Amino acid sequence: MHRPDLGTRSILLVLLCSCLASGMAGADSGATVTVRGDGADAQSGALRMRVDALADDLLRVRIAPAGTFPEDASWVVPPALRAQRVSVQPWNETDAAGFRTAALSVRIERAPLRLIVKNLQGQVVSADALQEAVELHGPAFTLHKQLPATEHYFGLGDKTGPLDRRGESFVNWNTDAFGFQESTDPIYKSIPFFVASGGSAGSYGLLLDNTWRSWFDFGRQDPGMLSFGAADGPIDYYLIYGPALSRVVERYTDLSGKAPLAPQWALGFQQSRYSYMSAAEVRGIANRMRAERIPADVIWMDIDYQDRNRPFTTNKATFPDLPGLARDVGRQGIHLIAITDLHVADAPGEGYAPYDSGAAGDHFLKLADGSTYVGTVWPGLTVFPEFTAERSRDWWGTLYRNFMADGIAGFWNDMNEPAIFRTASKTMPPDVRHRIQEPGFAARIATHAEIHNIYGMENSRATFEGMRRLAPDERPFVMTRASFAGGQRYAVTWTGDNSSTWNHLKLSISMLLNLSLSGFSYSGADVGGFQGAPSADLLTRWMEIAAFTPVFRAHSSNDSTRREPWIDGPRHTAIRRHFIEERYRLMPYLYALADANARTGAPLMRPVFYDYPEALQGPCDQSSTFMLGDRLLVAPPPNFESPAAYKICLPAGGWYDYWSGARADPLQIVNATGASGATAQTVSAVPSLASLPVYVRAGTILPRQPLVQSTADKPQGPLSLEIYPGDDCHGVLYADDGHTLGYQRGGYLRQELRCSASADELKIRFEARSGDFHPWWAQLQIHVHGWRGAASATIAGSTVATHADARNQVLTLTIADQATPAELVIRRGS
Repeated sequence: MHRPDLGTRSILLVLLCSCLASGMAGADSGATVTVRGDGADAQSGALRMRVDALADDLLRVRIAPAGTFPEDASWVVPPALRAQRVSVQPWNETDAAGFRTAALSVRIERAPLRLIVKNLQGQVVSADALQEAVELHGPAFTLHKQLPATEHYFGLGDKTGPLDRRGESFVNWNTDAFGFQESTDPIYKSIPFFVASGGSAGSYGLLLDNTWRSWFDFGRQDPGMLSFGAADGPIDYYLIYGPALSRVVERYTDLSGKAPLAPQWALGFQQSRYSYMSAAEVRGIANRMRAERIPADVIWMDIDYQDRNRPFTTNKATFPDLPGLARDVGRQGIHLIAITDLHVADAPGEGYAPYDSGAAGDHFLKLADGSTYVGTVWPGLTVFPEFTAERSRDWWGTLYRNFMADGIAGFWNDMNEPAIFRTASKTMPPDVRHRIQEPGFAARIATHAEIHNIYGMENSRATFEGMRRLAPDERPFVMTRASFAGGQRYAVTWTGDNSSTWNHLKLSISMLLNLSLSGFSYSGADVGGFQGAPSADLLTRWMEIAAFTPVFRAHSSNDSTRREPWIDGPRHTAIRRHFIEERYRLMPYLYALADANARTGAPLMRPVFYDYPEALQGPCDQSSTFMLGDRLLVAPPPNFESPAAYKICLPAGGWYDYWSGARADPLQIVNATGASGATAQTVSAVPSLASLPVYVRAGTILPRQPLVQSTADKPQGPLSLEIYPGDDCHGVLYADDGHTLGYQRGGYLRQELRCSASADELKIRFEARSGDFHPWWAQLQIHVHGWRGAASATIAGSTVATHADARNQVLTLTIADQATPAELVIRRGS
């Protein structure tokens, strides 16, 4: 278990021991529990515990070992949410007291002091351990809870290892983990949130709101114990009850914040390298993309575009005209993203504006003696901004003015753990001073030991807010390497400096899924691996899979082979082009998922059991399988290097092959049922480099568009609606201008589509639209899959021509765009 040396088990909290001893003397001598109208307080000796009902399904638990709660402040949860309460129904018994909400029953046992949370059916959601519920060693603490035999654990962001955290332990301490492998811990981000699923009460989530070095143990040290704690700081956590896992994740984003709607171009294919060394090379990449007819929206510029690696500068010899470069590639529908690391060159008197303005405004971190802290990073000697001070974040944001005026579309905050060279710890000393000058916080000095894990998040926050001030009606795009819980409010992320191996391709899937379950709905892994030389087959397979992940970026180090789609010859180029093209055809579906994510927090990429809980116990190896939304199931082989056939478990309800449109032919019926009572099934797949099994849920209306080379292009032709009949048949259309905040003022289109089938007919219902945006399409081309025989169709009393493809069992018809409620009726027979 990762935590400070705790010494022998006999070193216990004196106050807790006295509490236990007094409890053994009789029930009445245990803790005093006082139930309030919105929660409960418990007092045991000097120790205090407070449980607040923020909502019927959301509890906040605070523990003060010495009786005094620390300042009520948070970098994650806004003050208004921390202050909200619901009324509860109190109860009191001899040995315990507590309260009920509309969803939960909270029990506080007096001797020993324990917190037990159940649902209203009496099933345990979370329960403190029978012994040593709280363990203290100086300022460090560990909380112990029971670990049910059937429960599985997910989250904590992009930690390595299996998707399921059970049996593992982890440390949260943001670390530059170049060369990380499957068991490396910690790495770049600290997200002290997990979701538990599979217990008798369903799913719940737990957020530890503590920025210090923290640890989580999911039964590794003790198979029956769930433990978590931190080296210092407040004992303050939130418990979110589902019972559905999807409800927990979405409620977590209510608590920690939702990712804003990304610009649509951020969903396109993105090409990067450390580094493209000149403007001519960048232009060459853009020209080759268009010559090869490979759709793309972004080219990234790593540190070598800068003058002497100094952020917010440009090497005038190799990039003499940055605005001209942005205009040239912009005409090809390609956006430029530039890296801006958070370190500032320590260059007094050299005319380096970021240093001069930062020093003049007193915006840099200091040591205990008051001198400026100086470390070594890419520019050499460097200083670091004070991101915990609002005024310093505002100053940082102004540094983007020239780049944005030059046409740079987005920014990349790397090295922000923060990474420091020539130090054993890879970061700055723990006693570096941070000045907290922040709304909602008391002004004070904090050590880096407290701030380290949020430093990268506050860096990306400063960038995001600066972009928003400089271009108030544009959607900012920021990518960050390091972050904390809630960092999804400011930036997308990626999994850092991965490797060009088959293991890392598989690892990337579990890392992205756990990021999705931790609030980071926009995440990606460097396609092909950052370091090393992927085989042609590996890079091709990685591109195929990444085409169905939220952020699709190919990237490589400067000492490794390149990752452009065409590098391995015509055969591989054709396969890679095909999957990139498919992503662009799916853009209406992807963009509707992005809209739903901004409103509800539902992730774009998710594990199969997110929407189909029965899949958690399925008989297939689903370690590589994932969903894109709730309608597309992507099923790469579980062992990428093996050519052996494998089984894919498809949840109950029926599925269609995405590529052929044919109904999936079940290999066998699985003893697992969905909500409708339908049985699940397995299908067999044989790995082939040119193919990737993808399935569409029966009951899907899937929007697709004609192929474009960039999201800046207007698709030519009708919008396609692929209809896969089944239960609960529906789909969504969403559109807006793709880059401004006009959607917040009504400049969007959102329309629900529904279908219902009987033996004789299929009805497709177009619901009323919301928003006032006018879409690019004027017609809808409808493809009904699984259709046999001739058909006739009518809408609004008018006959619609149909074409039946008997071989592929697809019925096709074209109608005008339906901006108002309407029903299309398709009847069997001519």
